[in-house]
Amino acid sequence: MRRGRVPEGYFDEKRATVRVAELIAEHDEQERAIEAGERDRRERGVTFRELAAEWLEHLQHERGAKPSTLSDYRYMLAEPGTPHRRGKGKSPGTIMAAFGDRPAAKITTKDVSGFLRKLDSQGVSPRSVNKNRQVLSAMFGFACRADTHSLPSNPVTGTTKRREPPAAVLDFYEPEEVEMIASAAAAGSHRGKQPENLSPDEIEWRAREDAQDGELFRLAAYTGLRLGELIALRWEDIDFDTRRMVVHRAVSAGIEGPTKSWQARFLPLADLAAEALMRLKTRGDYTERDDYVFCSRLGRRLDPSAVRRRYKAARDAAGLRPLRFHALRHAAGSLIARHADARFVQEFLGHSRITTTERYMHAKARPEDLERVNLAFAPAPVAE
Repeated sequence: MRRGRVPEGYFDEKRATVRVAELIAEHDEQERAIEAGERDRRERGVTFRELAAEWLEHLQHERGAKPSTLSDYRYMLAEPGTPHRRGKGKSPGTIMAAFGDRPAAKITTKDVSGFLRKLDSQGVSPRSVNKNRQVLSAMFGFACRADTHSLPSNPVTGTTKRREPPAAVLDFYEPEEVEMIASAAAAGSHRGKQPENLSPDEIEWRAREDAQDGELFRLAAYTGLRLGELIALRWEDIDFDTRRMVVHRAVSAGIEGPTKSWQARFLPLADLAAEALMRLKTRGDYTERDDYVFCSRLGRRLDPSAVRRRYKAARDAAGLRPLRFHALRHAAGSLIARHADARFVQEFLGHSRITTTERYMHAKARPEDLERVNLAFAPAPVAE
């Protein structure tokens, strides 16, 4: 047996015994810390921050919420100072600053009311206050479930929903105005001044892009498709023989998935819409069944932000009043409402609720309405 000092890093029987005892003590300490933490958590219950994370997971994996909806909620529930995904801005983290570390079960109706009143005092709009209230209500409703945290009640239920101003009267473009926007785009007027040293190939590509922009704006107004539905549209969705289109895909927060209503809808193609699609079909490339109808030079899906920017530039070049891109969808609904009932308009636009469609029907001008009021206010015949 070798005698002498054991080299550093090696163990003799005595040193090994000591080290094993130390490891056991460390393990026992860790277990006690974990047990104490679990005991503390059980006593205080889930924190608001932990509840928020669970609720977002529930929305994503169980409810299948749209990516744009999840992005919106994550922004509202972000920690104060969280950098924006784009730009240099940071999240104010208003909700998390107020409730983050607090046990969810100990947040009262008075606490939530105080939070909402503070938003009021800061000049936050009634609609935004209600949006904060709705998120809190949904979270606590989730926490009241027997399969989550069994909270005895939802503290948001007893708070006051703010009265919001009525929705503005829908303003939309008439068909001749839609054509003005499309023509301005096709002529390249929305590009502004162009460099003088462009190659012939570049000039040709820009002309094709401009023509595609014009047709996209036409199709938005003559089909009522949302922008996310337009840029997800593929040639296999178009049936020129029956003059129908199936809408069953949409892009939300950069992710392609089902439509907003999670349902496919079949649209009859008006002449102006069909003609726009036929012109695109003759472009020579990217016209196979699985190609995008509206695509980049490489056949890829368009960026919705870029489409909106080009639309605004074309609208301004046409000298029209500044309506958003979504006004093209309003145009489709409002123009169809002049000649169709509410159920047809609802199905055409893909509204899940008829109350959404009623905004279009209220603006409907019907000859029989004029006849009714004239009859009501007509003077009584004079007896001879």
